[in-house]
Amino acid sequence: MSDEPTRRETSGPGPEPGREAGAPAGPHEHVEGGPWLSEHVDELVAALGRLRASADRVHRWGAELAGVLAGGGRLLAAGNGGSAAEAQHLTAELVGRFVGERRPLSAIALHADSSSTTAIGNDYGEREVFARQVQAHGRPGDVVVLLSTSGRSPNVLEAAARARAGGLRVWALTGPAPNPLAELADEVVAVDAPSTSGVQEGHLVLVHALCAGVDAALAAADAGAQRPVALPGAVPAAVHAAEDPAGSEAPADLGAAPGRDDLSRGTVGADMGEPVDQEPVDQGAEDDVERPRRRRRRVVVVGDVVLDRDLDGVVERVAPDAPVPVVDLRATTESPGGAGLTALLVAAGRGDGRPGTTGPRSTSGPGGAPRGAEDAGVDVVLVAPVGDDEDGERLRAALAAADGSLELVALPHTGATRTKTRVRAAGQSLVRVDSGGPGTPSAPDLDELRAVLARADVVLVSDYGAGTTHDPGVRAVLGAAAAAVPVVWDPHPRGGEPVHGCALVTPNLSEAARVLGGAPRADDAAGALARRWAARGVVVTAGERGAFLGLPGSEPVYVPAPVVAGGDPCGAGDRFAATAALALADGAVLPEAVVDAVADASAWVAGGGASGWRAHRAAAPTSAAALSGRRGAVAPVEGPAADGVPAGTASAADARAHVAGVRAAGGVVVATGGCFDVLHAGHVGCLEAARRLGDALVVLVNSDASVRRLKGEGRPVQSQADRVRVLEALEAVDAVAVFDEDDPREALRVLQPDVWAKGGDYGAAGADMPEAPLVRGWGGRVVLLPYLDGRSTTEILRRGAPAAVVAEQENP
Repeated sequence: MSDEPTRRETSGPGPEPGREAGAPAGPHEHVEGGPWLSEHVDELVAALGRLRASADRVHRWGAELAGVLAGGGRLLAAGNGGSAAEAQHLTAELVGRFVGERRPLSAIALHADSSSTTAIGNDYGEREVFARQVQAHGRPGDVVVLLSTSGRSPNVLEAAARARAGGLRVWALTGPAPNPLAELADEVVAVDAPSTSGVQEGHLVLVHALCAGVDAALAAADAGAQRPVALPGAVPAAVHAAEDPAGSEAPADLGAAPGRDDLSRGTVGADMGEPVDQEPVDQGAEDDVERPRRRRRRVVVVGDVVLDRDLDGVVERVAPDAPVPVVDLRATTESPGGAGLTALLVAAGRGDGRPGTTGPRSTSGPGGAPRGAEDAGVDVVLVAPVGDDEDGERLRAALAAADGSLELVALPHTGATRTKTRVRAAGQSLVRVDSGGPGTPSAPDLDELRAVLARADVVLVSDYGAGTTHDPGVRAVLGAAAAAVPVVWDPHPRGGEPVHGCALVTPNLSEAARVLGGAPRADDAAGALARRWAARGVVVTAGERGAFLGLPGSEPVYVPAPVVAGGDPCGAGDRFAATAALALADGAVLPEAVVDAVADASAWVAGGGASGWRAHRAAAPTSAAALSGRRGAVAPVEGPAADGVPAGTASAADARAHVAGVRAAGGVVVATGGCFDVLHAGHVGCLEAARRLGDALVVLVNSDASVRRLKGEGRPVQSQADRVRVLEALEAVDAVAVFDEDDPREALRVLQPDVWAKGGDYGAAGADMPEAPLVRGWGGRVVLLPYLDGRSTTEILRRGAPAAVVAEQENP
């Protein structure tokens, strides 16, 4: 087989050695009476000069290919005749070496397997000889390089179509464009030379340029990455070295990445660091038992930052000159956005009492450490382009003041700082104005980036489409990192595709549809993208429906979202990715990380989104009332453990953020409380009645320790977690708060509801409500609800259990 002619002429002598068989001679290849070489050199000089315009593209190809190959991907190459020789030249340079020594890379020349080529040609026809091999050897995300001087060879065109259909990237080297192969390929470099030999020689130069780009990217990535792989929960070799200067660790080969299948569990293999020495802790043990302490985790966030600015006001009239609302400005709030917000959320961790967090998981931690072990916290490094203008300085200052555990590594920034300004009223955004940018990095210091990633337990890529993930050097370093530690990639439609080997990629359904085309189902999209990106998992988020996790070789995992009434989704994707990264750093497997992330993202939406979070940061924290921001959620709290469930205090700002949306819309917040140990019809009637008093009902629940103090030993009969779970399932309940005191006054002081509702048995018995003066103090109302006679926890337990268990003073 031979490539189609570059030109349609059929006259001239036979092809010279090294030229594609069947291709006619070009105008300079059969010159009589003159030196062929002299004129051909002139042709090459002109053609190669025109290739300068493609230098950046080929260099980027090299960096992207380095990321694919470092992450376990593969290159396939094919061509006919002389183009076949060039394709095989490319694969030989990668499997062997181009200039300097490096590890071998996976590259296959499809025409070189003569048995397969002849068998396929005989059984299926010549058009299938490359396409069928692409289907056999290619995996989504792999790269196919196809060479054709004419761009018209049927077998090459079929291979391009088959590769695209299978999720492989297709790069083409052709002769003068336009041509069919150039139209089929994802990207093309066309050599504008008048002769077949000139095109082929241009292809050889491009092959060498591509190999040089791969080697440069891999060398840059390897320079800072030859270290023991620090898995979540494992002590890095550097720590051991500091403790034992005489000790040493053998560097891990990033191409092999031993133990990667167990990365999310924190499994530690030989030569990869030792787990923290810990003894199992009984979650029900006494408080004086010393808990083991885990080392601090380190999460590196790489991405694009913006300055978020909220202009909050009220609307009371319409402009006389246009049908638009007039906003009377009351407050201006600024905060880091994009990757900056993501980094702040990671630094805050989970279970810190903020709106939109649901607390630490209760399973085993890194290295087998129980979640009850004392957590040493998380260190966060944010790597992002930051401008040198006034807004850029405000960003730097905000990040520096946000949290002592956050470090900024600022990359050079192109253009003015990107800002997103939202004009808001009544808890809703009226308009958003974007300015600045593009925000792409200019000449990033890859040595510094490698050094930062070398110390990471987890890497989180927060892509906001400004260009950081398109930078070839940054991509190469991230590709190498994905072979060593879990990488969570939050993509953007204008950003670069995730590098191969990511632990988890987190597109929403809209972003998934942009990549795959059409309107795919979320579960199908998750699996298809996992194959395309060669990721260990892709989770497609589908808003209120929840999320679908695609795992290679497995059916999709569906994680439903809690029901959320209203709320603001701004920043929910950042909350989702931040929680997933923290969970992986804490030793979770992928489904566990997604469950955590769905819960936190739902809480974030119900808590007012990014605006609610900013309100939390602006408020001064006080004690009491562990309230989360989602319907039916129990918030994280600290304090003595009872029945394995922590209880204690949290920030007052949680409550304010939760009710801000209701009050901004003119709504009424109602609260009620009790032990709710055995939920009965009387409880349900009271809760339904309370909900009808306003627009949101918050239930304050005594913690296990509080119930035990009030009711005596043997109570509660249901744990705090179970009581909350039952309450949150009720349609009348919008949120649940847990308090550890003997009465709810401190919790109410935080929440400051408009109405405090209690069962009518208080009034009938003349019982004192110590919280009543407090509620009236801020203008709230105290309302007694009808009591359903004959219904009490005491009576229910008395009928079904020994009397000693039910000796109590009823307080529903």
